[in-house]
Amino acid sequence: MSVPLICIVGPTAVGKTAAAVDLALKLNAQIISCDSMLVYKEPRIITAAPPPEALQAVPHHLIGIISVTQDYNVFTYYQQAGAKIIELLDKKVPAIVCGGTGLYFKAILDGIFDDAGKDAGLRNDLESEAQAQGVDKLYARLQSLDPEAAAKISPADQRRIVRALEVYYASGKLISQKKKESRGLWGKVPIKIFGFDLPRPRLYEIINQRVEQMWQAGAVEEVKELSKLELSPTAGKIIGIKEISSYLSGAWPKEQAIDEMKRNTRRLAKRQMTWFKADKRLEWLDVDGLSAEQAADVMFEKIKNVTFH
Repeated sequence: MSVPLICIVGPTAVGKTAAAVDLALKLNAQIISCDSMLVYKEPRIITAAPPPEALQAVPHHLIGIISVTQDYNVFTYYQQAGAKIIELLDKKVPAIVCGGTGLYFKAILDGIFDDAGKDAGLRNDLESEAQAQGVDKLYARLQSLDPEAAAKISPADQRRIVRALEVYYASGKLISQKKKESRGLWGKVPIKIFGFDLPRPRLYEIINQRVEQMWQAGAVEEVKELSKLELSPTAGKIIGIKEISSYLSGAWPKEQAIDEMKRNTRRLAKRQMTWFKADKRLEWLDVDGLSAEQAADVMFEKIKNVTFH
């Protein structure tokens, strides 16, 4: 059996991490995190980082690689995750991508082009031109320059029209061409994608319990330490920082801070499900009532008799 790349995705708190570890042990695989907040070293509690025993049992990648003082973006992830996956596959080591950050997952599968071609001054000029002459004039120009890109953009979508023209004028390359040059792994390597699903009431119950456990495990002290650092814009978005900081400042009582943290985590889960449900490449698994080991067994049975070429 050859299983080069498996993806386990879904909403936060659905049980992906533990199941990925159990499956990795069955396959002698390594895990590549697909979580935009697990890249940071300092927070462990509020990011629900894998426990030390899991990290010791299976090699993990892209977890705790930078400080919260540093920024991180999807293109950097695309480069680092893609390089690690290819490295593992070249060594005939199965790789398991596990996480809930949809944009990171999409970058691995479908690619993303870098920030080359960004020019704020040029963008402002194009936006002013659209206001003065109408976005239809810019769209007609895009149709002439890059008909392939224009065919995929609504004539009324000023933001994307301006972006496509900005890329062309700043880099000299058509945005349609740049996207082709930055293809992801879909179609290049064999991939099996599992989406973990739970009935929403059950998922929300688990989320609420997890938040309570975070507070009991020392989330407040963790945020106190983080508050001593100058957080990057991306790190500052970690759920728990704003809520616990509001409690520490006296702006919110403890129960309100806990409730807000629960609510914001539930909202995240809902956004994640919306994102992943739209991707028809996923095979959904109802993991309600399944232990991590049982979920891993289900995935293993689904892939053990499949030969990947």
